[in-house]
Amino acid sequence: MDPLSIVLPRERRLCAFLLFAAVWSLALSVTRYSIPEEIEVGSVVANLATDLGLDIRSLGERNVKLDNIHNKKYLDINKETGDMFILEKIDREYLCPTKTVSSCFLKMDVIIENPVRIFNVELEILDINDNAPQFRRETMHLDISESATPGERFSITNAVDMDVGKNSIETYYLSQSEHFTIDLQSGSDGTKYVDLVLKTELDREQQAVHSLILTAVDDGDPPRSGTASIVVQVLDTNDNAPQFDRQVYSVDLIENASSGTLVMQLNATDMDEGSNAELTYSYTLYTSEKTQEKFSLDPNSGEIRVKGVIDFEEIKSFEMYIEAKDKGQQPLSGQCKVLVFITDLNDNHPEITVKSLKRSIEEDAAIGTVIAVVSVRDRDSGDNGKVDLTLHDRFSLPFVLNKSSEEYFSLLVSEPLDREKVSNYDITFKVKDRGTPSLSDNETIRLEILDVNDNAPQFPQSFFTIHVMENNEPGTLLSSLSAHDPDLNENQYLVYFIMEKMIANTSMSMLFSINPENGNLYALKTFDYEREREYLFHIEARDSGVPPLSSNMTVHIIILDQNDNAPLIVSPWSAKGSVIEQVIPRSFEKGAMITKVIALDADSVQNSRITYQFLMVTDNTLFSLNQYNGEVRTTRMFSYKDPKYQRLIITARDNGEPPLSATVTIKITTVEQVVTEFSETTEIPLHYDLFTDLNLYLVIGLGSVSFLLLITILVIIVLKCQKPKPTKPPSNRNSLISQRNSTIADSTLISSDAYWYSMFLAETRKGKVVVRQPLPNGAGYFVSSIPRSLAMTTTSGSRTSTLQESSSDLP
Repeated sequence: MDPLSIVLPRERRLCAFLLFAAVWSLALSVTRYSIPEEIEVGSVVANLATDLGLDIRSLGERNVKLDNIHNKKYLDINKETGDMFILEKIDREYLCPTKTVSSCFLKMDVIIENPVRIFNVELEILDINDNAPQFRRETMHLDISESATPGERFSITNAVDMDVGKNSIETYYLSQSEHFTIDLQSGSDGTKYVDLVLKTELDREQQAVHSLILTAVDDGDPPRSGTASIVVQVLDTNDNAPQFDRQVYSVDLIENASSGTLVMQLNATDMDEGSNAELTYSYTLYTSEKTQEKFSLDPNSGEIRVKGVIDFEEIKSFEMYIEAKDKGQQPLSGQCKVLVFITDLNDNHPEITVKSLKRSIEEDAAIGTVIAVVSVRDRDSGDNGKVDLTLHDRFSLPFVLNKSSEEYFSLLVSEPLDREKVSNYDITFKVKDRGTPSLSDNETIRLEILDVNDNAPQFPQSFFTIHVMENNEPGTLLSSLSAHDPDLNENQYLVYFIMEKMIANTSMSMLFSINPENGNLYALKTFDYEREREYLFHIEARDSGVPPLSSNMTVHIIILDQNDNAPLIVSPWSAKGSVIEQVIPRSFEKGAMITKVIALDADSVQNSRITYQFLMVTDNTLFSLNQYNGEVRTTRMFSYKDPKYQRLIITARDNGEPPLSATVTIKITTVEQVVTEFSETTEIPLHYDLFTDLNLYLVIGLGSVSFLLLITILVIIVLKCQKPKPTKPPSNRNSLISQRNSTIADSTLISSDAYWYSMFLAETRKGKVVVRQPLPNGAGYFVSSIPRSLAMTTTSGSRTSTLQESSSDLP
C-alpha cells in the first residue's frame, strides 16, 4: 500500500476531531457582557452576530431569538444588524435585592434554528449610585436624664442604601455639638451602624432640648447623602436650690397703711422643673413674733401684706427672714432678708391745673408765643404746702416756664421750632412739695407742631452717574431718582421734570423720560456706543407747597460698549466669500513676510483688541502667524517637496464676550521667479456687471440725482458767498461727539494706514473708487475718491488691489 494513502485519512480524522472540539467548546462556553444599570432604552449592548460568529444575513431566516430566564424581557436582538439592544430599563436593585451578593447577572439563551444552536449569554448589571441613603424615620426623639454620665451610648436608627459596594453607606456625620458624638461600627456584611455617645455632662437648666442632624453619606461618584433629625429631651433632676434675686430687700411703707396693703411680693426662682421647681415661702426662727403680727406672708405666692396697724412713732422699721423651699424628694431651700422702713405721712399731694391750652402751633411761631397757663396748689401747710413747678427734661424742650404770680405760670416758646425734627411734644409738668418726704404729681399735655413749606426737596446726591449698556430696549428703566421732602401733605408731594436741553439738535425729552410721580427715569431710544457715549442733563424735583420749592440734580448717563461689531478684515481686502490670490517666489528665505492681515473693530478698546490665528493651513511647518500684528512669515525655506499651491485661512477674533470673528482665505502660488509691477496709483478690483438693464437704470437715476444735487450746491455756495460769514459758536462736548460721524472729504492727506483702511471702506460703500499716491517727501499718502463710472477706464488694465501693497508700506 502506498504510504501517502495511509497518511491522508489520518490527517482528515485529526481535522474533523479539532473542528468538533471547537464547536463543542463554543456551545458550552458562556458569553458575558457588562453594562451599568438604568442604561437608556435602545442602547446597543453588543453585536451578537459578530461575537458568536453568525452570518447577519441568515439571522432572519434562522429565526434567531433571545430567551429570557426572568419574567420581564429586558433585551432583544435586531435581526437585521445582529445587535443586542436594551428593550426596557434595568434596575439592579429590583433584579438583585440581596445586598450580600456583590455581582448581579441576567442570564439569557440565544436560540438559532436550521440547525438548532443555543448560546448562553450572561449580562452583568453593574451598580450605579442612583439611590441616596435614607433613614427609616426622619426625626428620632431621645429622652436623656441630665444626670447621665459621659461615655453613655444610645441606640439610634440607621440609614439604608439600596446600592452596593462603594455606592452603599460609607460613613455618618453628626452636626457640631459639644455634648454628643457618634461611634461607627461595621457588621459582618459591611453594613455601617452608628451609636450616639454622650461627650460631656448635660444641664437641663442651660439647654433643655438638643437638636442634632445625622447625615449618612455613601462613597459613590458623585456621593449621595441622607439626613435625619435627632431631638434630645433632657430630663430634669433636683440639682438647683431656690434663689432670690437679692439677699436683702428694702421697702418703704407709709404709716397708717390699711390692712391688706401689699408691701412687696417675693419671687424666688428655681431652675429645675416640675415639683423640683414648686416653691413654698415661710418665716424662719429669726423673725420676731411682733413682726409676724404686723405682716402676713402667703406661702404660695410670696406676697407680704399689712396685717396690723403700722405706727411710725411705735416702730420705725421691721426685719423679716424668709425661706423658700422646693418640693423635690430631697428639698433644697434659699433665704433672704426683708427690711421695711416706715415713713412719716405727708398725705396731701400737690395739684396741677392747665388753663388756656393750645393743642397745636405752627412751626414758624415766634419766640415768646404763649402755649398754656398753668396753676398749682397744695392743701398742706408749712413746708408740706410749698410747691415747686418744673418741666420734665426741660433742657431738651424748646419751651420755658415764666412765673406770672404766686400760683400761676405761663408756658412760652423759647427756641425756634422745626416740625421736621420733632412733630409733637409731650410736655410733662412736675410739681413737688417741700415736705419730708416730699409728695409730687405730674401732668402731661401733647402739643402738635403744624407744618409749613420751609424745606426744599433734596436729592441724595447732587451728581448721579448711570451706566447703560448699549443696544438697550426703548422704555428700559435706568434708575429711580427720587428726592426727599421732610414736609407734610402737599408740601411734600413732589413732581419731577427733565430740564430741557439740546444735544446734537436732539431734545432731552426725545431721549429720556421721567415719571413725574416717582422719579423713575426711562430710556426712550436705543443707544449706540459707537455714535454717542455719554449724556449730561439735569432733573428737577418741585414740591406742591405755596410758594413751591425745588432743587435739581445733575445726571450723567454713560453708555457702555457691547461687543456688537465683528472685526472687519481690511488687508488683504477681498469681496465677501472670495479668495485672495498671492504669488511669491520659492526662493523666499526663512522669516520672510508673506502678507500682513489687518482687521478693524468699531467697538471700544477692550472689545476691539484683535488677535489672529490660523483656522486652516496646508502645511503648518511652513508658515507662522503673529497673533498680535497679523504678519504671516515663512518658518523655513521652500523645498522641492512642498506643493506649488498653499491655502491659508486666517481668523481675526476680538476680545469681546462673546467674541466675534472674521476670516480671510489666502491662496498662495509659489513660482520660481516673480515679476512685480507697481503702478503709481493702485485701485480696488471691481467685479460688477455694469451692463445689465438694472444697473443701466441705476446709473441713469444716480446721474440725474447727482446733477440736480450739484446744481443745488452751486446755488447755495453763490448765496453763501454774498452773505457775511457768521461767527462760529463755541463748541461743546456734545457737538464734538456729533462731529465724529461727518462725511469724509473727496481728497485727504493720510499718514495712518489704519485710517486709510477705514476711509477705504467708507468710500467704497458709497460706490466710489479710492486710490492713494505716495507724497514725494515720503511723509504720507494722498488719497482720492472718484466715481466708479470714471474709474472703469483706469481699472480695466490693472488687477492689483490698493490694499495688496508691499509689506514695507504696512505699519
